[in-house]
Amino acid sequence: MATLQELWLVRHGESIGNIAATAAEVAGDEVIALDTRDADVPLSATGAQQARALAAPLYGADEVPAVAWLSPYARAQQTFALSVENGPPIARVLTDERLRDRELGILDLLTRRGVAARHPEEAARRAKLGKYYHRPPGGESWADVSLRLRSFLRDAAEVDARIGLVVAHDAVVMLLVALLTGLDETSLLRFAADHTVLNASVTRLRSDGRRWELVDFSDVRHLEQLGAEVTAHPGSPDVQPR
Repeated sequence: MATLQELWLVRHGESIGNIAATAAEVAGDEVIALDTRDADVPLSATGAQQARALAAPLYGADEVPAVAWLSPYARAQQTFALSVENGPPIARVLTDERLRDRELGILDLLTRRGVAARHPEEAARRAKLGKYYHRPPGGESWADVSLRLRSFLRDAAEVDARIGLVVAHDAVVMLLVALLTGLDETSLLRFAADHTVLNASVTRLRSDGRRWELVDFSDVRHLEQLGAEVTAHPGSPDVQPR
């Protein structure tokens, strides 16, 4: 049985939610104009182009991933589907709800201005508890997401594959990096403050059997080489792009 030695983490391409959130922040609106539930938010036209550009780094290598795990959310599913349109098939593709985006509860679809105006008590709680432990009512903290990702990693370790691929969301990518490389709260927040998970970026980690090493973080050279737009969209009240 092969042991997982490499994990490639891909953030979905730009979504219409990314565009709406950024537009609302720029306009100073309190609410993001988006009627679609988070799980069903699709890619934008730019996001679809970015997803197709992923074929080069994911399937142009000598060895392609033997297994892919996907978030159930539409933007991640579409990103994977478009990336493999003209690439070799991946033998095993699994959808795993533990890879879904972080849930924001009552803060969903609110901008920073909206949170301050409509839920000032939550803004105060977040300031006191910090980004890692603040859990908005009905939502999740980063610590909550980490718990479900620990469960995912235990199961992933049992899969017969040398290289695995994850297609998910920026918070998922950031927290998987933290869990695998052993970043504590302080180190993670410092790292996250200086690093952004770009749309359709590839983050690679490699294991020597004892510890995981971060090889590439948020690599978008494939987008630049193919002339696809590079996007980030930091547009939610918790500085976590949708």
